[in-house]
Amino acid sequence: MNTLFEPATVGMELDQALACHLGDVPAQASQGLRDTLGAMAQACARISEIASQGVLAGAHGLAERSNSQGEAQKNLDVIAEELISMALARCRHVAGWASEEQEQAQVSDDHGTQGRYLVVYDPLDGSSNIEANISIGTIFSILPHPYRGTTPGEMGFMQPGHQQIAAGYVLYGPATLMVLTCRRGVLVLTLDRTSLYGAGPARWVVAQDQVRIPAATREFAINTSNQRFWEKPIQRYVAECVAGDAGPRMKDFNMRWVASMVAEVHRIMTRGGVFMYPRDSREPRKPGRLRLMYEAAPMALLVEQAGGRAVNGTSELMDLVPDTLHQRVPVILGSRDEIDRIVGYHADPHENVSWQLFKTRSLFVQPQA
Repeated sequence: MNTLFEPATVGMELDQALACHLGDVPAQASQGLRDTLGAMAQACARISEIASQGVLAGAHGLAERSNSQGEAQKNLDVIAEELISMALARCRHVAGWASEEQEQAQVSDDHGTQGRYLVVYDPLDGSSNIEANISIGTIFSILPHPYRGTTPGEMGFMQPGHQQIAAGYVLYGPATLMVLTCRRGVLVLTLDRTSLYGAGPARWVVAQDQVRIPAATREFAINTSNQRFWEKPIQRYVAECVAGDAGPRMKDFNMRWVASMVAEVHRIMTRGGVFMYPRDSREPRKPGRLRLMYEAAPMALLVEQAGGRAVNGTSELMDLVPDTLHQRVPVILGSRDEIDRIVGYHADPHENVSWQLFKTRSLFVQPQA
């Protein structure tokens, strides 16, 4: 097998590992991507430092403003957004960027025409968990600038997920981890926190290379408070999991829910599982809750590079072309065997068992004998 795509990078620092992974890429493009990812990594290291200090760094509490979707921002949302946007503005390879927190895409004052890349990101995923001291994160994606020589308008960002050059997330937990792909498998890097207190750049060290998600799993994550709004295929799937070894699956499952996509996906990267934020009937005009560009597409690329699968129920997430910067979609991703099953349930034209199961009782309440 070509060792170029299975490099032994464990123990290497970020730039060295990227040089190894990108050995088949022309030098100028490789350096541009490495510099862009390095800028993101430095910004995220700074976010990690501030998040770890909590209230001492003014990271807790609500900011006196809302984001592009009218949602109240936390102070750390604002801090993270500013740190990332400043880092990208300084990177000569970035033509423009778009953030979940900003209504419009931003164009680099200095590199808007010649920059190779567009960057999209969610600066702080799971911010409702900040005060609870539960893991939060940053999600990002790097796209090609399709109109080099001109400044990128909003349409330049409307690219399907399979056009991504790289994607990753940073998990701010007990350790700060970056999980990254340049379409050559998935790397996990750990932030060396001692490097934050020196004069040089933050140091990220590869802890794992070529991450693989197990194809089979007995673990799923979904917000069951929305159970009454789910479509029948999801009702059916979850009912069968909850029925355990007494049901049609003939095995027991565990359920998890953190309300932080980064934490949910990282658990899947670590030991397999399924994450579902499916389409529901609460607001028929909104087909989903998660943003395609900032959350769904980057995570889909990471999961597929690790051997998993990512869909909206009927279509591959990576095939979806955004209509707007802030388009929302259903997201179902994780271990391939389970995602294949869920897609099969969505394709089943017949009435499934869930309708009868849930007419009169909840998933989790057994009828009295």
